[in-house]
Order: sequence, then structure tokens, then C-alpha cells
Amino acid sequence: MSDEAVAAVLRSDQPLVLIEAAAGCGKTYQGASYARDAMATLDGGRLLVLTHTHAACSVFAEKTKSAGSKVEIKTIDALIMQVATAYRQALRLPSNLSSWAWRDNGNGFSVMAAKVAAFLGAHPMVARALAIRYPVVVCDEHQDSSADQHEVIMALHRNGAILRIFGDPLQRIYGGQTARAAKAEQARWGALKKVAACEILDIPHRWQTGCAELGEWIRSARESLKADQPIDLTKAVPESLTVLRANNVAKQHGGYRLSNQRRPINQLVNRLDQLMILASQNDLVAALRGFWMRSIPIWEGHTRNALAALVTVMRDKHGDAEGLAQGLIEFVSGVSVGFTQRSHGDRLSQEIREGCIRGTKGKPANIQAIARLILESPSSKGIADAVGAIQDLVEAGGDGFSDVKIDHRAEFRDAIRLGPFSDAEEGFSEIARRRSYSRPSPPPRTLSSIHKAKGLECDHVMVMACNRAQFSSSEYSKCKLYVAISRAKRSLTLVVPDTNTSPLFKM
Repeated sequence: MSDEAVAAVLRSDQPLVLIEAAAGCGKTYQGASYARDAMATLDGGRLLVLTHTHAACSVFAEKTKSAGSKVEIKTIDALIMQVATAYRQALRLPSNLSSWAWRDNGNGFSVMAAKVAAFLGAHPMVARALAIRYPVVVCDEHQDSSADQHEVIMALHRNGAILRIFGDPLQRIYGGQTARAAKAEQARWGALKKVAACEILDIPHRWQTGCAELGEWIRSARESLKADQPIDLTKAVPESLTVLRANNVAKQHGGYRLSNQRRPINQLVNRLDQLMILASQNDLVAALRGFWMRSIPIWEGHTRNALAALVTVMRDKHGDAEGLAQGLIEFVSGVSVGFTQRSHGDRLSQEIREGCIRGTKGKPANIQAIARLILESPSSKGIADAVGAIQDLVEAGGDGFSDVKIDHRAEFRDAIRLGPFSDAEEGFSEIARRRSYSRPSPPPRTLSSIHKAKGLECDHVMVMACNRAQFSSSEYSKCKLYVAISRAKRSLTLVVPDTNTSPLFKM
């Protein structure tokens, strides 16, 4: 379908339009262009752009920055939290939703979505008020919406909001990972297509300013995955696609080490000023950080899972120095290497229990100084001060801390920033709000999980460890792989092992 035809149906009087768009085919351009035009026709209210990642929020913000206050750009979770905050008591939710939502690996967001969806269904006046405030809603990456998130959006539509939905089922990497979950998502997408005016975006704009030949290959790979066929690497591939064979010989779980196959990988990495190295799982991202001797930073994105867990400990263990210390140990060991329960944590807990009364020097003295900060203030302030002291020791190469390497620096700094807040949950909410509006972007050369790269693009992309463990034959793995390869604009490198290769490739 031509860009003109898609633009026309978006601007039609259809109340619900669904655009299926492969990666790099102008979805964001079409959505932002429609948003700018639609805002000019609004008699009141604001145009609402809903995304699933903060990276996508940043892209839309850049493309609609001339609109000012006429447009609001937020994640679907942020919209749900907005409603949940306003009707918190009726929904029987706690007062500080920002930090509560992150507990238990972010399960609170799902609970909120279910409650808000049911609430809007039972109280159409509230949904109508939202539709008046947001008469036009643009939904980005809607394939990643859960059933409850979808119902929230449809509640606005039933009460008068015009919907323009963009998505691609082959980029569904959030939500359930099982075959059953994938089938349910496909059924919901099919049902949506039956009630909407539908068009398809399939012109590979991303590669018109990159490598057109690579764009065509990625489109072909997409068709193979959709047809449940492996991506054929036995045929001729574009010059911008490199396949490197490399076997991980690390003995420890979560490690990454090569024997004699490292040189071509390093040569490629060293000659590129802009590069995104993608891995399927977080533990592999951490291993690759060490593989390159920490010369390439990790893109941390918006979420701060370890910090959210630490905030929960700050709340639950306030006044309990030993409980707070354990939370500190788990936080630091989760965002760095070289600091573990055995190497530092046991001694820290011992100092807390004994009251820091023994004379010490060297590494024990440094650990004791950290413990004393917690004993003097068994609160969020004491923990923030302790994290700051650890950072100072790491940077100074203090006794016992010269081998500690902080991998998640933004998360580490955020923990220190909690210090001035009397309530850790309030501080976490404020830090999350600041991150949302600052809209950070990754450095030119970065390591990232595929999930955190969603919505981004980069001239050069390397996908590491294309083995069966990282990319199985499941629908979820197909989506992950497609999201990964479609980030590349000019060149793509696949690092594939000789054995246990991903079944998604034909070698």
C-alpha cells in the first residue's frame, strides 16, 4: 500500500483505523504526520499518543515538538496510572502507585490495568470524560498491548474518541511468551482488524537513508519468519550483512568467552563509531560487558528494576539496619560485578550485627565505614549515603573495591539521588518522572537487550549468540529476532555458533 493511500485512510472520517506496519516502513512518520494535522482540527482537548516504550515516546516527541501543549505523549502504563491515581480509593489501590507498580517484577502494572479496564467499563462517564479530554488517540506498537490495556483504549473509543492504531504482530515482544499467549494475541489482533478500516505500510523508508539492499533482505527475512520458515543464510546475502561463526566456550552459566574466533568480531567492533550490540537476555548483555573489558556501556533504557527492589526494601525495612544492609548488598551486586554476598556482603552484615566496634583497616575498614552509615541512619538516607560511599571507593580504587565495576551507572546514580527524599517511594516516583521527561538516548556504541532497543534504530547492529538458547523456534523468539535485525540501517552482523545454532536460521 502506498504512503499516500495510508495517509488518506488515516485522515478519513473512519472512527477506527488500523495500520499494520513492518519495522522501518514509516509508521512513526505517518503517525506523527497525522497527529500534527489532526491537532489543527481539534475544537478542544488534546491529541494523545500512546506508546509502549519510553524510546518510542522520545521519537514521537521529536517529530511533534512544534505542537506544544496540544499533544500528550505517554506510555499506555502512564495513562492507566493517571486514571488509577485519580480513582485510587475506588480501585482500592495504595497511595504511591509508582513504586508499588514495580514490586514483584512490575506485576503492579498488570493489576492496575485490570482494575482500570473494569472500572472504565462499569463507569462509562469516566471513559467519556477521558474521551473529551483526548478526542483523538494514536496508539503505537499496539501489538504489545495486553488484553486489559487494549480494553482501556477501546473504552475511550466506545465513548467517542477517534482511534488510529499502528502495530505489527511480528514485533510482539512484550506480554506472554507461551504459545497459548501468542495465539490469544493473534486472535485479538484478528478481531480488531474485522472492526477497523485497515491498511498496510510496507515501503522500507528506514533503509532509503541507509542500505536499501539490507532493507530488502530484512523484508525477505520477515516473510520467512511469518511463513514459519528459517531465514536462509546459504543463499547470497547483501554485502552489508556479515555472518561470523563463534562458539561460546565459557564454563560458567551466563558467561561469554571465545577461543580463536574473537579477532574478526573485535575488528568489526573497533572500526565502527556507531554500533548497537544486541543480546536476547539480560545475563548475556552483562557477560558481553565483561567480554569487551567494560569498554562498551550498557544501554539501561528507562526501567530500573534493581532500584525498584531497593525502594521496596527501604520501605519495608525502615529502622532495620540489618535488613536494609541486605537490600543494599542485593542492589549493588545486581548492578555491578566484583561485589557479592561472599566478597563484601557477609562482612557488611557482620559489622551491622556487631555495631562496627572492632578496630580494622584496609578492606574491612572500608566495609565498616559503609556499615556505619546505615547504623547511624537506618533509612533511605543511610542507604543512599552507603551507595555514594561505595561509588567513591570504586572510583578511587580503595582497598577491596578496585575490582568492583559498576555496569548500570544510571541506576547507581539514581539510588544516590534518593537520599534527600524523606520517603523513598516518593523519591522513586520523582526520579521516574524526571526520566520520562528527559527522554535519554543511547550512546553511539552500546550494549542492549532487544527489549530495550525496541523503537530505536542504529546504523550498525550486531546480534550476538544466535544460538538455540537465545532464539528457539517459538513465536516469541521469531518476534525477538525480527525486532533485533530490523534495528540496523546500514549494516547487520550475526554472530552464529557452529553448533546448537538457532533453528530460525538455515546455515
